[in-house]
Amino acid sequence: MTILVIAEHDNKVLAPATLNTVAAAAKIGGDIHVLVAGQGAGAVAEAAAKVAGVSKVLLADNAAYAHQLPENVAPLVAELGAGYSHILAAATSNGKNILPRVAAQLDVDQISEIVSVESADTFKRPIYAGNAIATVQSTAAVKVITVRATGFDPVAAEGGSAAVEAVAAAHDASTSSFVGEELAKSDRPELTAAKIVVSGGRGMQNGDNFKHLYALADKLGAAVGASRAAVDAGFVPNDMQVGQTGKIVAPQLYIAVGISGAIQHLAGMKDSKVIVAINKDEEAPIFQVADYGLVADLFEAVPELEKLV
Repeated sequence: MTILVIAEHDNKVLAPATLNTVAAAAKIGGDIHVLVAGQGAGAVAEAAAKVAGVSKVLLADNAAYAHQLPENVAPLVAELGAGYSHILAAATSNGKNILPRVAAQLDVDQISEIVSVESADTFKRPIYAGNAIATVQSTAAVKVITVRATGFDPVAAEGGSAAVEAVAAAHDASTSSFVGEELAKSDRPELTAAKIVVSGGRGMQNGDNFKHLYALADKLGAAVGASRAAVDAGFVPNDMQVGQTGKIVAPQLYIAVGISGAIQHLAGMKDSKVIVAINKDEEAPIFQVADYGLVADLFEAVPELEKLV
């Protein structure tokens, strides 16, 4: 049994979610190969080769894969993946974009966002916004799976010594092209990788009031997130959204400020190790999942908390 893991990267750095995906592959058992598809991604391949548990790295270095266009990457994965028992990718935007196409090309079902491996053909995944966990068994010849990174502790980034093998296959579908991108830049940690997350909701009232959360986050070395209500209201950009339709996080500490606790938001953060809620409504659903709750006016509580840090 050999497993192919699709590396998450930006052509320069191997993304942490790849380590969680390799951890899921390790629980399935068997040899683990990692595919790095990109352009000028040699450094990523070298980093992948050092990951604990990886026995081989496949490097597809071609201009067609420079921007991870799914129309180009999916045929490559399908071509290589036909010889594997499992194909895994992190349930990121890239993973969710590429693997359904791979499953269609291989004519198999896809299993999405697993959080547990029961056996080589049986997995657990959340449904109904995380309110229920489904146990899914697949009889497909090739099991195509996306992995919810928060469900698995990452393997060590060092300690492996896998061989790097070049892949010559180049698929350019010519049905889409990369036009440009606007990347948000911040000195704070990336939201899905941060150990501490401070999030604000509708209770922040406007975008300017997020300055209180930024100040607290900077002292804590935390990332800043937001509920969908705050994003929809235009308080902050949508790349800060935590929840079922946003980013899934599971930090050591999650501080929810002015967030009522709608089920869609809880689906994105309830696996956090410690949850702290600050809300003036003592009936807010967020208190049902919080380890610590403070019923108070956030505009008084947050500045006081910042002084104590």
